[in-house]
Amino acid sequence: MSAKAEHYDVIRKPIITEKATMASENGAVVFEVAIDANKPQIKEAVETLFGVKVKAVNTTITKGKAKRFRGQLGKRKDVKKAYVMLEDGNTIDVNTGL
Repeated sequence: MSAKAEHYDVIRKPIITEKATMASENGAVVFEVAIDANKPQIKEAVETLFGVKVKAVNTTITKGKAKRFRGQLGKRKDVKKAYVMLEDGNTIDVNTGL
């Protein structure tokens, strides 16, 4: 498997929410990442795929809620988010797609 494909396995998709938009005003971009990805992997993937310099990476794991599916009790999957702080002068436009 190529190195670029591995980076796409680390970064799943950008997250576009009200909170993520507020973070982008401070130079941060929010991505959903693989649950087993660590901060150096996320930094390398973002720098390679988007050609930007990353200052810092903060991660958070949101636990999946217990929900009912067709009357059966089920659980949504856990989601890991990465808040990627970019160096000054670097931007990523998440609205255009990868």
